[in-house]
Amino acid sequence: MKHRIVVLGAGYAGAWAAGNLARRLSPADTEITVVNAVPDFVERMRLHQLAAGHDLAFRTLADVFAGTGVRLRVARVTRVDPKRKTVTLTDEGGRHGEHGEHELAYDTLLYTLGSSVARHDIPGVAEHAFDVTGLSSALRLRDRLARLGAGGTVLVVGEGLTGIEAATEFAESRPDLGVSLAARGETGAWLSPRARRHLRRAFDRLGITVHDNCGIDAVEPGRAITVDGRSLAADVTVWSAGFAVHPLAAASGLEVTGSGRIVVDRTMRSLTHPDVYAAGDCAHAIGENGRPLPMSCATAGFTAQQATGAITARLTGRKVPLSGLKYYGNHISLGRRDAIFQMVDAEVRSTSWYLGGASAARLKSAILIGAGWNVAHPTFGLPARTRRLAAAPQASGVGAVA
Repeated sequence: MKHRIVVLGAGYAGAWAAGNLARRLSPADTEITVVNAVPDFVERMRLHQLAAGHDLAFRTLADVFAGTGVRLRVARVTRVDPKRKTVTLTDEGGRHGEHGEHELAYDTLLYTLGSSVARHDIPGVAEHAFDVTGLSSALRLRDRLARLGAGGTVLVVGEGLTGIEAATEFAESRPDLGVSLAARGETGAWLSPRARRHLRRAFDRLGITVHDNCGIDAVEPGRAITVDGRSLAADVTVWSAGFAVHPLAAASGLEVTGSGRIVVDRTMRSLTHPDVYAAGDCAHAIGENGRPLPMSCATAGFTAQQATGAITARLTGRKVPLSGLKYYGNHISLGRRDAIFQMVDAEVRSTSWYLGGASAARLKSAILIGAGWNVAHPTFGLPARTRRLAAAPQASGVGAVA
């Protein structure tokens, strides 16, 4: 019987990992299935561009996995049972056009379901705010902005990378709108002084109004209410105040953090269930500096590479390789022609070095293109499927590098 590998989620981490596993492991011994809620590979780092009205063509996962032998199931994961080693799937249309649930058994599970917007239980966010963390939500925002006439107001809540990129993209693409950003603290406070000045100049150039030290207490139609009771006009409120993971992992009995991220060892293996690995935003992975890696596309790449290497090595009886888990910096788009790349030190503190302007924008564009290309060509540069499974793949010794 073939060893069944199931990958949950086909974002940057899951799609890349599935293709790599298919290339590294012999099809005579393994069966790889990817489960994803939508049929396309969604480039999450471009969703603010899609929402702003740019035409983007996403690759279908069927094309991504063509020729790899990977099986694709377009369905939603509703339950993970690590004791029975099964996942429960809900097919939106069912196999015969009807809604239905199905179980999928696994021998090794790679959990890469990513994250979504964190609403922080703020009243009105779920009902009245938009976000750019998923394809459906970005398309919903795109439609709303397209119907917003000149002079309309857009408020972006959140001073992180997503909030900054969304605000600058909207302001550049729709100069007829009034775009503002609400920050809980000082916008760009984590940047070096020079990079912070660059950011402020970009906001000024694009006409973005910044509300620093301005927490939002509620979202209502046409406005947002600040913690000190002020009202900020907003025909459209875009919520980008952090990310949250799905409660599915916590409900399954896997060990998770208070935020629901799966606790893994250095090889991305669950501390409590040795047949389960995690990568991307849903994994609580410790970097080389001893701190949890941040939720980011870069982290998705690091952790997917480590998980893939560990799964392959353990199944084929080889020594588990250790991939680098170092976070190098933040790259922030400021529209299409400007950007900031901020280098960080070992403690993830901004250094004095940064790159800004058109050069940084070209670098960010290259990163976006490269990330998408790597997922679309997951087997490039890897050997053909030459690794057969060991007679008894390692299934115990959690946390060991063997």
